[in-house]
Amino acid sequence: MGMTEALSRYALRRVHVLTVEVPGEWVLRAAVEQGLAHRGWCAAVSPADADVLAVCGVPGAQLADVVDLIWDQLPGPRARIDVGDMHEVDAALRRAAAALLDCGRQREDARNRAASPTKPNKVADQHEADHGAMHHDMDHGGMHDHMGHGDMDMAPAGIALAEGGEDRDGLEMDVLHLRLGPVLAHWPAGLVLRCSLQGDVIVDAEPWWVDSEHRHGCAVNPVQDRECAARQCDHIEDLLALAGWSRAAGTARQTRDLLLGGSDAGQAQAQLDKLDRVVRRSRLLRWSLRNLGPLTAEDLNRRQLPVALSGDTYDRLLTRIGQTRELLSEPLSANIFRSDLTRISDMLPHLVRGLDIASARLVIASLGIDSGASGESGAHG
Repeated sequence: MGMTEALSRYALRRVHVLTVEVPGEWVLRAAVEQGLAHRGWCAAVSPADADVLAVCGVPGAQLADVVDLIWDQLPGPRARIDVGDMHEVDAALRRAAAALLDCGRQREDARNRAASPTKPNKVADQHEADHGAMHHDMDHGGMHDHMGHGDMDMAPAGIALAEGGEDRDGLEMDVLHLRLGPVLAHWPAGLVLRCSLQGDVIVDAEPWWVDSEHRHGCAVNPVQDRECAARQCDHIEDLLALAGWSRAAGTARQTRDLLLGGSDAGQAQAQLDKLDRVVRRSRLLRWSLRNLGPLTAEDLNRRQLPVALSGDTYDRLLTRIGQTRELLSEPLSANIFRSDLTRISDMLPHLVRGLDIASARLVIASLGIDSGASGESGAHG
């Protein structure tokens, strides 16, 4: 065995995988994450950090363009897998491992790949004529999609430049436009949030959903109580991971996997009880999430959204944990977080205005937006 092959086999022990979730395919994405954990692999947080690109589900035309761009950004050696079904997960991960070990294939890929990533325009063109291509960049532990413009003098090499704009004191201050999503760790699948920043503060935001016309009118499949509880655990994990508490996030993820795997509900209930105790005891977490994205019952009633979302980010976390415990102890209880996708995305600019990027991501995670749960979504802005 040569040195290259030996190093490749050693590196295979700790492969980094960037997952792309097609809206509505969160269970498939969770299965891929379970497969990674069983192999000792880990999740990548950006294309530059990834060895493998795993696409969970069949993307629509707009998301497919974004996936192609991300694939161009992965450094070699690299592998791409498209997972269309739960039964394909193990085989797909084995294919990825084989591709990474195939030195001849990797050399051929390095010779043939473009010198710089291509820049698809379809998502931006369909949303707004003066918005340019999607460009991904990394910040705050996730992948932030920078905003290009049709006039390339304003975006040399596709890198967005700041523009002038008035701040709240009436003075001119640079305004930078960037996008969050649609592929971002612990982020609603398919959501794109175009932000205008002055310094590190969001002064305006505009949400829309990729391939929204592709999902429009699709029937919503009935969700079993255990799957609904697992989905809530998935949302809890997102928020705790973004807050930087990896151990608690791991507990939420394990509970999700227990529920999806058909284990005894008592085990999941015990895990949730433990999680509820440690979350309530954490002063640092409470301090970190307090007063972020506060919503009153009046605000929510006016927007026809569930009152369960009232309070700040910390309140919503506790409410979600309590709701998940209730779903397990009383299987016939209703999901109090069920909401219309259009209404909740219309509320996002109001919630994130005045926050920095990290705080905005925490607030959005606390809402538990399920982009595959409603056929009433539409393009916004």
